[in-house]
Parts: sequence; C-alpha cells; structure tokens
Amino acid sequence: MSDSKNEKVLTVRGVVTEALPSTLFRVKIENSNEGAKEILAYLGGKMRMHRIKVLIGDGVEVVLDPYGGKGRIIKRL
Repeated sequence: MSDSKNEKVLTVRGVVTEALPSTLFRVKIENSNEGAKEILAYLGGKMRMHRIKVLIGDGVEVVLDPYGGKGRIIKRL
C-alpha cells in the first residue's frame, strides 16, 4: 500500500475483538453508513519493528484498503 498524494487514505478507529495467528486481528469498526462492522487487520511495519503489543480490547487506528476488506493497524490508542 503506497500512500501517494493521488490516493485517499481512509483511517478509522476500532476495537480489537480477536487475536489470530501471524499478527492478524479482528477489529470491530464503527462505520457510520452500516453500523458496526468487523474487518481483518494486520500490524503495520513500525508496530512490528518496535514490538508494540496489541491485546484484545485495545483501541486501534486502522488504515483501510480501497476495497474495504482488510486493514493495517498503524496506532494503538
């Protein structure tokens, strides 16, 4: 995922509901159009590099891909 100036980056806040293998997480996001929605998210590179732990119940900030199926966790709140 490149963050060039032409692309719109959509960041949302959510809560981790389940921890899966290989640093994958299920995140419940509050989408204004559809209500609550669960997506699959993975840890971003800086969070892996600095070994930031993400636990169930943590608030996170997620960058969604353009298609809306997956996301990248970039910040723990």
